[in-house]
Amino acid sequence: MKSTVEEVRSRFDSDVERFSSLETGQSATIDAPLALELIAEAAWATTPNGQRVLDLGCGAGNFTLRLLKQQSVREITLVDLSRPMLDRAVERIEQASGVTPETIQGDLRDLDFAEASFDIILAGAVLHHLRSDEEWQRTFRKIYQSLAPGGGFWIFDLISSPTPELQHTFWKRYGEYLTTLKDEAYRDAVFAYIEKEDTPRPLIYQLDLLRQVGFSEVEILHKHGCFAAFGGVKRC
Repeated sequence: MKSTVEEVRSRFDSDVERFSSLETGQSATIDAPLALELIAEAAWATTPNGQRVLDLGCGAGNFTLRLLKQQSVREITLVDLSRPMLDRAVERIEQASGVTPETIQGDLRDLDFAEASFDIILAGAVLHHLRSDEEWQRTFRKIYQSLAPGGGFWIFDLISSPTPELQHTFWKRYGEYLTTLKDEAYRDAVFAYIEKEDTPRPLIYQLDLLRQVGFSEVEILHKHGCFAAFGGVKRC
């Protein structure tokens, strides 16, 4: 059995500090600083006049903060299960930009937004909590509908491989990364909560889903083993 929403929320409530460094990003993810940079650059390159940002699973606000290092925005909406995460994100974003974000504490699967209400949507290490194909499809469809024409949806996340041999290889390399980062106990703890909480999908699955819901252009920004940065642009 996978973790309940309440169990996931409880873990993140007690883990705010690990998500509060713009220099390292979420350290348990491979190439997190590079992903932050690439997603910010892609968002501004494709939607240079974007003023309305939605950050799904915002954590302590790293992806929005990296976006704001390049350009200011008028409206920011933050979504996260964890109130302590939201509070830290607001504190950091207000200090960096002077903008006070709107916050929504809740499960992104339960949320609905007005059509064309955002110019840029970010999803950093959150979509792997989706479960069934129906949840994935419904979530991507809602995100597409809430983007204005010319808007972009940019993702950094844990992914799986449809090829068992490669999944084993990528997982082995990820374990080595975690061990080097701290130790084998840390590796085992990360693997344990991934097994209990997460249901990542392959990169190709998600790229196909972006196209299916209507994104006219999709792009891979970076892939390293079981992590990838990618997204799509809504042209009309």
